Amino acid sequence: MVKEIILANAPTGLPVIEYGKNNSTFALREVELPSLKEDQVLLQTIFLSNDPAQRGWIQKDQISERGYVPPILPGDRVRAGNIAKVLKSTSSLIKEGTLVQSISGWVEQQVVDAKQVTPLPDMPGFSPSIFFGALGGTGMTAYFGLKDVCKFKEGQSIIVSGAAGATGSAVVQLAKHVFKASRVIGIAGSEEKCEWVKKIGADVALNYKSPTFVNDLIEAAKPSYVDCYFDNVGGSILNACLRVVKRYGRIAACGAISSYNGDRSQSTLDNWFEIITNRLTVQGFIIFDFLDRRDEAIQVLSSAVKEGKFSASDGETLVRSSFEKVPEVWMRLFRGENTGKLVTQIADL
Repeated sequence: MVKEIILANAPTGLPVIEYGKNNSTFALREVELPSLKEDQVLLQTIFLSNDPAQRGWIQKDQISERGYVPPILPGDRVRAGNIAKVLKSTSSLIKEGTLVQSISGWVEQQVVDAKQVTPLPDMPGFSPSIFFGALGGTGMTAYFGLKDVCKFKEGQSIIVSGAAGATGSAVVQLAKHVFKASRVIGIAGSEEKCEWVKKIGADVALNYKSPTFVNDLIEAAKPSYVDCYFDNVGGSILNACLRVVKRYGRIAACGAISSYNGDRSQSTLDNWFEIITNRLTVQGFIIFDFLDRRDEAIQVLSSAVKEGKFSASDGETLVRSSFEKVPEVWMRLFRGENTGKLVTQIADL
């Protein structure tokens, strides 16, 4: 028998992490592993990806056709990206001991068809978890957000919110060191994080919790304002940034973590008229839009990592945890207790 974590009660507000309560968001369940059939593999989960998007997938009363993936329903295993080791294999293509990537979710071990996993290429000197971050969905989101959504050009300027988070920190580094931005303004939630954001490439880093944040933002964007705003948080920070994107500028709408655990109707935008008067383009996007161009992104990102332009180690917070505490680690995302990509490790390589 192995353990998995399922959705017990779909939340509307902050998830209740403690197991066994009437309103607990998650529950532990034991499952029996089936015997391997032809072309199957037995996986031992090593690393789990923690993503703000998972909060949206478990939201109560979703309209399924409005989502980009099916919602997680009560009784379903919580969906997540995994990096796992193949313990047993009946596939001629995947050997035992191979490290693979899958979307197996919050489970200790699982039997899946071999075609459902992707063997990881060798990246000597780096943790396999790099394929969640710099060379995974995080890096690709930053790359395509800059290239295709922001249509970013050398010498342009950009503001990045959530700049100490997984995607935000990747955007800061790529914008400055690969796309050659003239000016990168990062927004984070503490003075310590702001210093780290400057360390990885931002010219200016602003603490949104400062009472002078809005004025500081306006001053940092002067005299000509910025070409692009890469939005990872929504809410009041998006509202403030609408005032400092230059005419015909672009806004890449990547995330809205400020409202994921609260009442989304409170995310008012009283600066929305800026979009009209300054003819701004706001475009939402998700990484699934660009999966057919994965090889293009990985080539650019891996070169940037090898050349020291994109730090894999600085852009990750790795937390070793027991399996039962996986939800507790995930919740660190919403308390800002990570810099870069938040990864949970539940077993040895």
